[in-house]
Amino acid sequence: MENGAILLWLRRDLRLDDHAALSAAAASGRVVVPVFILDPETETLGAAAKWRLGQGVAHFAATLRAIGSGLVLRRGPALEVLRDLIAQTGASAVWWSRSYDPATRPRDEAVKAALRTAEIDARSFPGALLFEPWDVMTQSGGPYRVFTPYWRAVQHRDPGAALAPVTTLRAPAHWPASETLDDWKMGAAMRRGAPVLARHARVGAGAALDRLDAFLNGGLAGYAAGRDLPAQDAASDLSEPLTYGEISPRRIWQAVQARAAAGAAGADAFLRQLVWREFAWHLLHHFPQLPQANWRPEWDSFPWAGDSPAVEAWRRGQTGVPFVDAGLRQMYVTGRMHNRARMIAASFLTKHLLSDWRLGLAWFADCLTDWDPAANAMGWQWVAGSGPDASPYFRVFNPETQAAKFDPQGAYRRAFIAEGQARPPQTAQEFFEAAPRSWALDPAAPYPRPIVDLAQGRARALAAYAQARGGS
Repeated sequence: MENGAILLWLRRDLRLDDHAALSAAAASGRVVVPVFILDPETETLGAAAKWRLGQGVAHFAATLRAIGSGLVLRRGPALEVLRDLIAQTGASAVWWSRSYDPATRPRDEAVKAALRTAEIDARSFPGALLFEPWDVMTQSGGPYRVFTPYWRAVQHRDPGAALAPVTTLRAPAHWPASETLDDWKMGAAMRRGAPVLARHARVGAGAALDRLDAFLNGGLAGYAAGRDLPAQDAASDLSEPLTYGEISPRRIWQAVQARAAAGAAGADAFLRQLVWREFAWHLLHHFPQLPQANWRPEWDSFPWAGDSPAVEAWRRGQTGVPFVDAGLRQMYVTGRMHNRARMIAASFLTKHLLSDWRLGLAWFADCLTDWDPAANAMGWQWVAGSGPDASPYFRVFNPETQAAKFDPQGAYRRAFIAEGQARPPQTAQEFFEAAPRSWALDPAAPYPRPIVDLAQGRARALAAYAQARGGS
């Protein structure tokens, strides 16, 4: 077993830098066969995330070839594929980076148990998080449920030194057969939106490290205030490469910690947001029902509205409320949405329209290239009021006052709303290029009237919350 080949099962860890499983495999001196499996769990990804994952896999395959290795692509149930590759390569080990979401954990546990029964060295490694969810616990031994105590518990904790990039892997004498990404058609569900997304995508570990460097030398200084201004380039734009493991959170943490030690403005505010992502994964690991069920059971009786024409107008960025529509159109064009806009769009859906937060979560899952099941589930429940550390039920974001405060010159709205502009920018026009033809949208048409009066919507939401709380 100590001399056989290692199958390196790659998933959302598409990098050479600070990659524990890859580093251990390289250090072993053994033959390493990297493999990516399009299994049923991965097939369920939303349209934009699946397209973006395909782009990342293609880029990483080229990266592996550049160091004398390669990437085997196979489609099918993971255990069946791995058993087949073990038979073809004589591999005695299968190593992978650990995952934590409820969709893939049962798969990984079943694979590990079955392979070990067959005397295969099945081993998982950390790398997607700063700290393992079971290593950060309260004094009573339970998981944290509130962010601030969690932040205090980890803000001075050392996640360990980042591992050096792998520069070479021992390749097999004969590579097993590989399928092709073209045959998988991972962008098929994007239809005509794929070329638009491609213009805004920055794929690969090199691009991620460039983003980090640009942020450290640019946006970080003004991050604390600028992160809420969607028209400014103050955000790190690292959520997408984090999603696909093109950069490790530890690499980001250490780089920003170094700036914090030097007294850089904005560093502490950014580290807090990085830990917010960590906290979301902590919760999802310990409470895997987070994406489906209200965190607070008292919300189970709340009369959320189901799907409706109003919800469909929201999906299409046709609510007639510019800040809401700008966010939803930004997501459709770029695969991302500014965090402030996410809060406004989510509040409008769950409060002004009183629609179930799970409808919004599902739409984000289909449209975001930085789709993160933990952060997005916690974010939607936070806005709706049903989740951990939730926004108070009476907080109903007013999109107009939010726009006046965070987009005072209207630059963000103009960037994504073409109607009414004589010369709309490319990003505003791209929404109509990417939108399905069945929506029959026309940039020359008048901008839609609001589907709900904001004051009336707020009053209706508060009345519904008051009645639900009184009846509980």
